[in-house]
Amino acid sequence: MNSILIVDDTAFTRHVLRNIFETLGLHVVAEAASGEEAVRNYCLYKPSLVTMDITMPGMNGLTASRRIMELDKDARIIICSAVSRHDTVIKAIQAGARDFIAKPLQLERIEWAVQKLLGTGVDVRRGDRQVKQIAEVLV
Repeated sequence: MNSILIVDDTAFTRHVLRNIFETLGLHVVAEAASGEEAVRNYCLYKPSLVTMDITMPGMNGLTASRRIMELDKDARIIICSAVSRHDTVIKAIQAGARDFIAKPLQLERIEWAVQKLLGTGVDVRRGDRQVKQIAEVLV
């Protein structure tokens, strides 16, 4: 089963992402609020996919992404950040991110990225009611 590590210093964003992934039928194996915690949890859980914020106290998401890539060159990292300037996106890709999603988060964009990175075999099941509930949280 595909597993997800959510990294964001904001509890609300982690909650929203958890709800999205669970609605898509994916298992959130851990959450982290800092880059240091992200690297530690990556080593512990070896998730299939990591969502990573950039701006966090202590080690930022770009540094954490580079450290994770040093540990596992096949790691799948999606940067989810409100800082979406062109140079920031380039730095994220250089750090090893496979995708960049600008905040505010959009369900369809996250779903597309997950299917792209985890493969077409990913079973993303969601009912209209669940989609509506997530959409309300995102607004």
